[in-house]
Amino acid sequence: MAKAAKKKYSGAPTTTKQVAAEKHLSSVFKFNTDLGQHILKNPLVAQGIVDKAQIKPSDIVLEVGPGTGNLTVRILEQARNVIAVEMDPRMAAELTKRVHGTPGEKKLEIMLGDFMKTELPYFDICISNTPYQISSPLVFKLINQPRPPRVSILMFQREFAMRLLARPGDSLYCRLSANVQMWANVTHIMKVGRNNFRPPPQVESSVVRIEIKNPRPQVDFNEWDGLLRIVFVRKNRMISAGFKSSTVLEILEKNYKTYLAMNNEMVDDTKGSMTAIVKEKIETVLRETGLADKRAGKCDQNDFLKLLYAFHQVGIHFS
Repeated sequence: MAKAAKKKYSGAPTTTKQVAAEKHLSSVFKFNTDLGQHILKNPLVAQGIVDKAQIKPSDIVLEVGPGTGNLTVRILEQARNVIAVEMDPRMAAELTKRVHGTPGEKKLEIMLGDFMKTELPYFDICISNTPYQISSPLVFKLINQPRPPRVSILMFQREFAMRLLARPGDSLYCRLSANVQMWANVTHIMKVGRNNFRPPPQVESSVVRIEIKNPRPQVDFNEWDGLLRIVFVRKNRMISAGFKSSTVLEILEKNYKTYLAMNNEMVDDTKGSMTAIVKEKIETVLRETGLADKRAGKCDQNDFLKLLYAFHQVGIHFS
């Protein structure tokens, strides 16, 4: 397996100077593992990740958490510009020093701050050795960009990556799987062992490729996510169980009242209280779609879309 990987990336433009710089920074720099700082030290893997992005000379690349720049210097060789979002000022300073006086210096913009709180400019591609604690928020932020990237090459904890790829019926299939696969196509690129990092994390990693679907599905994200939140609370229980929660009923009742007000409709008092009306609508939808006794962990996109459409037909909304 190792020989095949070496052959695959043997043409990578990894220079002796790059390798020396990486070893020096990795040996003298104190990393903060609480911030997910596990620097990729294997130059072969780093070049493989960049190659998989298929960067064009006209592309603007966003890098999340560049660290000491082991991926950044390779991206700069291929992209028009690189926007690097870094939370740690020490890392940003090291990266600035590393590219100083090189052809890539003028092509690099460093945005210092929390990626999740940063308003992002336009970019074509995203590459990230992702801090594990922001894995899920990062994926959803990329998916929900007004102009999402053409492709994202992202490194995650192995189990998280497998959740992105899981299919209905798989043990790891969950709300994350169903949600991401609605908006994007996800493929597995490579496994990365813990010894490829400094300091080594306690888990293995995987690199995935995420390509946003074009055209985008004509479904409201918040409605879709709202439904999935309910049905996946207990993915191995029947879907109907999720709608029996008093908290869920309160939310759906409030949303139904809003729906009626926006459409200038009146409540038929002869049918009982508002709560009773909403309960009856929920039961009717679940029965007529045939999904009441199904389990979310075994349902696919078509099942969830069928359910969402049926709820909307009777005025039940999830956001």
